[in-house]
Amino acid sequence: MGTIQLRTSIPGPKSKALGERRAAAVPRGVSHGTPVYVAKAEDAVLEDVDGNRYLDFAGGIGCINVGHRREPVVSAIREQLDQFLHTCVQVTPYEGYVRLAERMNQVTPGKFPKKTFFVNSGAEAVENAVKIARAHTGRPGIIAFEDAFHGRTMMTLALTSKTHPYKAGFAPFPSDVYRIPFAYCYRCSYSLKYPSCDLFCARHLEDTFKRVVASEDVAAVIAEPVLGEGGFVVPPPDYFKVLIDICRKHGVLFIADEVQSGFGRTGRMFASEYYGIEPDILVTAKSLGGGLPLAAITGRAEIMDAPGPGGLGGTFAGNPLSCAAALAVLDIFERENLLARANELGDHFQKRAREWQKRWALVGEARGLGGMQAIELVRSADKREPAGDETKQITQYCYEHGLITITAGTYGNVIRVLVPLVITDTQMDEALDVLESALQAVCEKKKEAAVQPV
Repeated sequence: MGTIQLRTSIPGPKSKALGERRAAAVPRGVSHGTPVYVAKAEDAVLEDVDGNRYLDFAGGIGCINVGHRREPVVSAIREQLDQFLHTCVQVTPYEGYVRLAERMNQVTPGKFPKKTFFVNSGAEAVENAVKIARAHTGRPGIIAFEDAFHGRTMMTLALTSKTHPYKAGFAPFPSDVYRIPFAYCYRCSYSLKYPSCDLFCARHLEDTFKRVVASEDVAAVIAEPVLGEGGFVVPPPDYFKVLIDICRKHGVLFIADEVQSGFGRTGRMFASEYYGIEPDILVTAKSLGGGLPLAAITGRAEIMDAPGPGGLGGTFAGNPLSCAAALAVLDIFERENLLARANELGDHFQKRAREWQKRWALVGEARGLGGMQAIELVRSADKREPAGDETKQITQYCYEHGLITITAGTYGNVIRVLVPLVITDTQMDEALDVLESALQAVCEKKKEAAVQPV
């Protein structure tokens, strides 16, 4: 018997009852991708309140790279529980915060003195990275990218590209934010092809400084090394070097948002390492805390020291439990071969996904780095028309058959893989079998609909 074990129809009766309670108690704006209510989680497996067991390809949207409830993380949290829960680091600091900052300064890319401070979420971290960049440069402007996602606060919504559901109805947003196309080769904004394009999209930054905003008014360019919510888009290997060279030429900082791509997800500790770049500021969150809320802003020491005393902080920022969990996460990466495992999982996914591309035109592209993998679904291979409805059908089929998946992409037509890196080979095959069955079911349904008489 496999890991997936379904005892009821999905959702089960207890999940249905909780769904009714939720509808009465929680605003509709807090959406959820499945009607499944979780009771337990371990490694790469979830169990719901009805006793159904699922394989988890969502990982809490990338927060559980080391696995659900890993024993070293849980033990570190329990040990901290016996000491203290909260004092506020800005009142009475503690060693765990300092030790974690030291570790982050060591493991992040960049052979230069660094400093780190902590907040609660990725959006907070991005907000603070912008504050620091502006304080250091004395400039207001920030350049972000099409298809980017940086958070749900007002500043991060200004940086975020996708309008629905994130931005619609929440305007006005902070000013001095400018947007340029990303290196989305599958949907090139300039209808060019790599490498003959000579990275026109990266070099377009120079044109932006001439036609949109003066470089001397720009504090930083912020980018995800691999787009997250934007669809797991992987730029060409030399893209960021060209971009950062232009930034250096004009005294503009480069901020890498590694909230989703960091901590082993791409087969490197940080995706920036793939591109051989050393960001001025690196933003991390999600899997840093091993399941607890924690985010970090790490950067060149002289840049990080730009705000004066009291200019940075937050009441719960760098909570002692979260710091203890993060130290355990870093220990796991030192002891275990999770980076190699991420690459193995990515290779395995790519092998299956390339077979799907041959079988079904619905699978337009398979892409990713390491364990950060995705397939983009299209109705028309030649026109690359996004298959948003079909993507929803596939994710529903998956959770009804024991696999939790989530979508991504500006058009909602990308299925992404954020599986905990501790999944076994057998479990991975079981999960991919479900996803393959979902693709087949939706493709057959489309084929049948096409031959039905009008």
